[in-house]
Amino acid sequence: MIAFLRNLLLEDFWLKLFSLALAILIWFIVTFVSQKEVRLEPRVFLHLPVIVLSAAEDVRNFRVIPNEVTVTVQADVESLQNLQSKDIRATVDLSGVNVTAARELHKRIAVSAPAGVTYLRVVPEEVLVVFPPDR
Repeated sequence: MIAFLRNLLLEDFWLKLFSLALAILIWFIVTFVSQKEVRLEPRVFLHLPVIVLSAAEDVRNFRVIPNEVTVTVQADVESLQNLQSKDIRATVDLSGVNVTAARELHKRIAVSAPAGVTYLRVVPEEVLVVFPPDR
């Protein structure tokens, strides 16, 4: 039994040691590549216009106060370099709003950003909707 174990460990010892070292090296390389950390950075877009969405049959001229917002997004450095203010949309959805019942309406701003870009915050978070006077 001892001769068997000795033969198992010592026969082709250098080849076994080389194989073990190569396996450990491959394991470190795979671990390092799979854990590559993506650095995310924030970016602030100032004076983005607020787009008012309403039903197609609704032809009134809605106004929102304020009509511009500041949006903060986060993405990797490469995505931020290609990102422009036109790629980010700040919208207020007024479809289905009863104008006669609501004279002073506060609506939350929805922000859409391209894939890979995370929206963090918008300032202000909501706007005051001003309806045109009835004629």
